[in-house]
Amino acid sequence: MLASWYEKTGPAIDVLQIGKMETPEACDNEVRIKICASGVNPADVKLRSGQSSYGYNFDRVIPNSDGAGIIDQVGSGISKNLIGQRVWLFNGQRLGRAFGTAAEYICINVNFVTELPEHVSFDEGATLGIPGLTAYHSVFADGPVNSKTILITGGAGAVGFYATSLASWGGAHVLCTVSGDQKAKRALLAGAENVINYKKEDVVERVDAYTKGKGVDRLITVDFGGDLPWMTSIMRQNSCVSAYASDSEKMPTLDFFSFMRKNIQIRPFILNSLPPKELNNARFGINRWLIDKPNSLRPIAKKFALGNIIKAHELVESSIKFGTVIVNPKTS
Repeated sequence: MLASWYEKTGPAIDVLQIGKMETPEACDNEVRIKICASGVNPADVKLRSGQSSYGYNFDRVIPNSDGAGIIDQVGSGISKNLIGQRVWLFNGQRLGRAFGTAAEYICINVNFVTELPEHVSFDEGATLGIPGLTAYHSVFADGPVNSKTILITGGAGAVGFYATSLASWGGAHVLCTVSGDQKAKRALLAGAENVINYKKEDVVERVDAYTKGKGVDRLITVDFGGDLPWMTSIMRQNSCVSAYASDSEKMPTLDFFSFMRKNIQIRPFILNSLPPKELNNARFGINRWLIDKPNSLRPIAKKFALGNIIKAHELVESSIKFGTVIVNPKTS
């Protein structure tokens, strides 16, 4: 099969290679998927670049966790009725797995594979894995959100955009922070009722005005450490914080009593460590949303052939994209 791989971490142009590899065979409880689209996430480029401490433990790595395609082979213990099914997948190059979706085929445990509704394209399906599942868990892990007020920071980012769409679908009143006018339009497109440009506006004042002094029921944050200075000021009693990243401050120091007085729950998480029940809730919840909201936007930043995977990784690293970068398993 045709694939891209790296044998050491570093800049994409220095380490990513393209060539032929042996086509894998499905093992017990696995399915083999003919990849039609591979999604490139920030986590993928961090693994490849060496920024992530757990990214390189193998002699050869095929990058990219997310993808979509068609099941063409099943291993022992898996029904042959699945052959031919359109699917989306996640955790390709994760959890001790070296081989991701930047290839013509992947073999993966069936629990990381979900049927792709017919109205969703393979390219769109490849955007769902890490961003969509992280967003779903962030929004719904603490229960229904109908009539809740939720602040989502980074509302135009890959996770933030899906979190905004899902929270709006769930009946929440959604407020987002963004860093510019174009991103504000994207957050509103996803379903936000209002947006805050945190570079020009005071977040606490805007939230206070929006909630009439009551604060928000939930905060979904892309940067726990960066948002920490104003966090307790915008939270109401018995509220929840869901945090899936903290890039600006890896070891944040918080005022314990300010959280305790309001009985604010803090839920940091990473998708890889969620128990199977929570992952299944997110997988099937995403599909319910796709079916219930067939016209919901699933943004694609740009598509590249596999032969141009270096440019795909570089675009993700540039942080100027909107949506998920897609790699298709073709040479040109």
